[in-house]
Amino acid sequence: MTEPELDWTGRRFEVTVGPVAHGGHCVARAQGRVVFVRHALPGERVTVEVTEDRGGSFCRGDAVEVLTAASDRVEPPCPVAVPGGCGGCDWQHASGDRQRELKAFVVAEQLRRLAGLDRPVTVEELPGGLLRWRTRVRLAVGPDGRVGFHAHRSHRVVPVADCPISAPGTADLVADRTWTPGAELEVALDAQAHTHVSEVRDRRARRLAGSGTAVERAARRDWRVSAHGFWQVHPDAADVLAEVAGGWANLAPGAVAWDLYAGVGLFAAVLAGQVGPTGTVLAVESVAAAAEQAAANLADLPQVQVRAARVEHAVSAPDLPAPAVVVLDPPRKGAGRAVVSAIAARHPDRVIYIACDPAALARDIATFAGHGYTLTDLRAFDAFPMTHHIECVALLTPIH
Repeated sequence: MTEPELDWTGRRFEVTVGPVAHGGHCVARAQGRVVFVRHALPGERVTVEVTEDRGGSFCRGDAVEVLTAASDRVEPPCPVAVPGGCGGCDWQHASGDRQRELKAFVVAEQLRRLAGLDRPVTVEELPGGLLRWRTRVRLAVGPDGRVGFHAHRSHRVVPVADCPISAPGTADLVADRTWTPGAELEVALDAQAHTHVSEVRDRRARRLAGSGTAVERAARRDWRVSAHGFWQVHPDAADVLAEVAGGWANLAPGAVAWDLYAGVGLFAAVLAGQVGPTGTVLAVESVAAAAEQAAANLADLPQVQVRAARVEHAVSAPDLPAPAVVVLDPPRKGAGRAVVSAIAARHPDRVIYIACDPAALARDIATFAGHGYTLTDLRAFDAFPMTHHIECVALLTPIH
C-alpha cells in the first residue's frame, strides 16, 4: 500500500523564521520540511498556521502569532493586511527601510543563484512614501456586490472600504456602492486627475467613468494610453526609469537603437531625442492597440519606426538595422533565450534591461553572459511599496 499524501493544512506549530525568499514570504523549517511563511520577518519566532500543503518538501503558512518580534516590525496601516486577509500587500508589517532591505536581498540572491553573480544591491526609494501611490487598481466584486481584493492564492474576495496604498480617486471612489457580483473593476487615475472606471465581466468591459484614454506625463511629454492598458502604477516610476535608460544609452546623433516591448513609446522617445532626425529608433510592441498609441504618441518623431509584432519574430527579421543600443522592458516572465540570443547576435554596444521580476532578469542575464555580455551596472527601485514587487534596470555590455 502507498502511504497517504502528507498534508499539514490547518496545523499550527512554532518556528524560527529564516531568510526572505522571492514572492513575499520568508523561509522556515519544520520536521525536515520547508515552510514559506507570510506575515513574518527574518529572525522572528512565530506560530505558523499551514494554509496550503500539496505534499512534498514544502508547504505554505501564515504567522498567526508573533512570539518574538523583529525590531523593525510595525503595525500594518491596513486592517485587512493580516493572515487570512487581503493578498495584495506582502510587507505592511515591516518598516520602509526593512522592506527595501528585504527586496535588495531577494535581487542579490536571484543574481547569485541564477546568474552566478555576487554583487551588492541597494533598493532606492521613490518619492511619496509607502502609502497612496498606486494610480491603477483592479478590484474584484464579491457575491454580495461589494468590492475588494483576493486573498493570497485564492479566489475569495476580501471586501474593503478603502486601500491605503491606492491613490485617492481610485479604490475609495468605487467602494461605497455595490457592483455586479463576480465582475472586476479597473480603476485608473491619470496625470490630469481624471478617474477612469470600467466594469469587466466575461471579458467584456462596460465603461462607467472617464474617456477610456488616460493622459500620463513622463520624460517631459504627454502620453495618451489606454486607461486600463500598461503604464507604470507608481506616479514617479516612468520618469525615473526613462531617466536611467537615457543616461545609460548615451547615443550619438545618427545612431540606431531598438526599443523592444515598447508599450506606448516611452523609451523610444528618449532614444529618439538622442539619435536626432538622422538616426533611427525601432520600437517593437506586440499589443496592437499599444503599438497604435505609440505611433500616435511619437508622430512628431519621424526617426521612430513602430512595428506591431511579437518581439521574438521582429528581432529575427533580416532587414533590421544593427543597433548601438537596445532597450527592452519585457513582461514578468522575461525576454527568454530566443530574444536574448537574437539581440546578442547583432552585437549592440549596450543593452538596457528593465525588469519587474528579479528571477527572470537573472535568468536572462545568465543567457546574455553566454553570448559574451556582462552586467556592468544595476539599479533597483521600490516602485511597489508594501508589496514584494520591485523594478530593476540592468546595463549589459560586451566583455572585451
